[in-house]
Amino acid sequence: MIRRILLSAAFTLASLVFAPLAHALDPAVVARLTSGESDDQVAAVAALVASGEDRAIVLLRALSEGEVQVAGKQVLIVKGEAAVDAVTGAGVSPLPAGLEDVGVNNRLRRELESGIAALQLISPDRATRLAAIKELGANANDAMLPLVNKALAKETDPDIRAQLEMIAAAMELKGGTKESRIAALKKLAASNNPNTKPLLLGVLEKGAEADEDVRRQAETSLRSVEGRLAWAGRAGLLFSGISLGSILLLAALGLAITYGLMGVINMAHGELIMIGAYTTYVVQNLFRAYAPGAFDWYLALAVPASFAVAAAVGMALERSVIRWLYGRPLETLLATWGISLMLIQGVRTIFGAQNVQVENPAFMSGGVEIFTGVVFPYSRIVIIAFAATVLVCMAVLLNRTRLGLFVRAVTQNRKMAACVGVRTARVDTWAFGLGSGLAGLAGCALSQIGNVGPDLGQSYIVDSFLVVVFGGVGQLVGTVYAALGLGLANKLLESWAGAVLAKIAVLVFIIIFIQKKPSGLFALKGRAVES
Repeated sequence: MIRRILLSAAFTLASLVFAPLAHALDPAVVARLTSGESDDQVAAVAALVASGEDRAIVLLRALSEGEVQVAGKQVLIVKGEAAVDAVTGAGVSPLPAGLEDVGVNNRLRRELESGIAALQLISPDRATRLAAIKELGANANDAMLPLVNKALAKETDPDIRAQLEMIAAAMELKGGTKESRIAALKKLAASNNPNTKPLLLGVLEKGAEADEDVRRQAETSLRSVEGRLAWAGRAGLLFSGISLGSILLLAALGLAITYGLMGVINMAHGELIMIGAYTTYVVQNLFRAYAPGAFDWYLALAVPASFAVAAAVGMALERSVIRWLYGRPLETLLATWGISLMLIQGVRTIFGAQNVQVENPAFMSGGVEIFTGVVFPYSRIVIIAFAATVLVCMAVLLNRTRLGLFVRAVTQNRKMAACVGVRTARVDTWAFGLGSGLAGLAGCALSQIGNVGPDLGQSYIVDSFLVVVFGGVGQLVGTVYAALGLGLANKLLESWAGAVLAKIAVLVFIIIFIQKKPSGLFALKGRAVES
């Protein structure tokens, strides 16, 4: 009695689980899928896909997951004690004796994955359809073309529709008439997908296509695709160069103020960047511990905190050490280098020698795909906007505030500024604090694109000095041009010669440039410029 109740329950469960199989599939196709040769099985998958039935995807998934069994000529989908007939969709109870599993080799498994992806093209869920398109790519079987056309007729999303048109064109190219192949090639000419290029090259291979008109159209389409991909590559290179330039700008902006104002070769500038990054790390941990619901907003506090902490450290260094070494560049260099070592060791003692991870807020995760395969990360986009904002704020501060007026006065002629009542020592302290705070902001930005470690600043100190010297000491505009120029030059040379040779080439160029123009791109202007 209990056994009969359990079997009845299993039958009911099977009816619910396999409801999509309410109508029968073609018995011959199902038989070929489960007991035929490898070629027959592949053809059976294509036939099921071409039917476009919702119930077909259940059978293909079951076979992919090892849930299809046969008993004689009967094909069943079995889940535990529940089973249905793969052909009719009817529940089977009890399970017949002598059930055998249907084996799936690698070739059939690939076809099953493509077939399932093709059937998912008609899913109501947009994410599912996008995943199906990515799975199909340019490798879909041309027998699936009717289903792709069916999905194309129903598709309303412009992005998905464009991708479906490319897939349909690729399928037509494999098995269509001359006219349909030429039409498919014309569609492929509008593609910006890198996978389109090998497809067109395959048509142009010797012996692959005998018709001269088709080959001619393939050559035309290939030139169009290559031109579009070249522009995509240029866009990616330009974005990478601007992204690197914005990072160099943030790292060098503070140094441009301290070095330009006081002539201090601050070798601890990189460690002030590191302090800003670790401040961001601490703020992140505080939010994670005490305000996890507001974690995505931790940067709103981390940005001012990194500026304040780095500025406080910089002002303390200026008041305690650097102030006594003005006019003695060698001693200043050695002293700040020693300070940098102390700061590195201090961070290692507090946080450990290993790198720490700073997590991006949700709005900085992911990216926008401008072209196929060319993604602009949101984190980089935010950093570019952040650098531009910092630059505007600095321009306003230096040109529209009392502190900015004093800084510009001391930069142009320290003695004359002192004669008219400007407290140059106090201006030095505030300016050094401002430059150090900007280094902290650079550290906050850098924490969003990589790990934070004690040696973080060492990677940017040389580049920061190169930017300042190349742009012109004490010149904000020169720093902007130099940072963006060096960023673009680095990325351009890296694409040709690699990262190491690119760095060497940039360094050699700057050495030669400074020999010809020691004042940099933009020289200081004024009645008197301190030598």
